[in-house]
Amino acid sequence: MSEILLKKLESIETMLLEQNMLKKEVLNFNEAASYLELSHSHLYKQTSTGAIPHYKPNGKKIYFKRVELDNWLLRNRTDSKDEIEQQAADYLTKKGRIQI
Repeated sequence: MSEILLKKLESIETMLLEQNMLKKEVLNFNEAASYLELSHSHLYKQTSTGAIPHYKPNGKKIYFKRVELDNWLLRNRTDSKDEIEQQAADYLTKKGRIQI
């Protein structure tokens, strides 16, 4: 019984930490890795190559704006099949009007 209670308390603690992170505008390196679900080594590689926006105010610790991380995650959007079909139909309709 106590093991189940302990697991539930740990789960609640994890959820509270995640909710707190969603309220913060600026995340430290560990929080950003958790937020992005990346390993520390992969996130460090992303920062060292300049692939992800980050800040180093004193040249040592790395910080991230949560909004910029969201934008980074949502880059390179892929259109759905329906969107592609609609674009093709729009193109053919427009092309047909020009030829008339």
